[in-house]
Amino acid sequence: MGLTVLLSFFAGVFAANATPHFVKGITKEGFPTPFGYGPLVNVVAGWGMYLIAAALTAAADVGAHPLPAAVAGALGVLVMGVFHARVGAFGKKPPTAE
Repeated sequence: MGLTVLLSFFAGVFAANATPHFVKGITKEGFPTPFGYGPLVNVVAGWGMYLIAAALTAAADVGAHPLPAAVAGALGVLVMGVFHARVGAFGKKPPTAE
């Protein structure tokens, strides 16, 4: 069960981190990544992170422990959401952020 929880947590982290990159990319806005700032880079980065999240979920054997997997995944999403809300990508907050 420990491996299911760990993999599900990181699947949630990757899926949550993929979302701002993918959304910024498809709306033709820049967003920092280690590979650049442009929209195309972000679409590809977000897509890749979604694939990693899917692979982690598949490897997690979620069916064997559905509740712990769901809780761990949700916590992973929350952790990444709080990170983006507080620290932001590469520690950069938008000018209007508190």
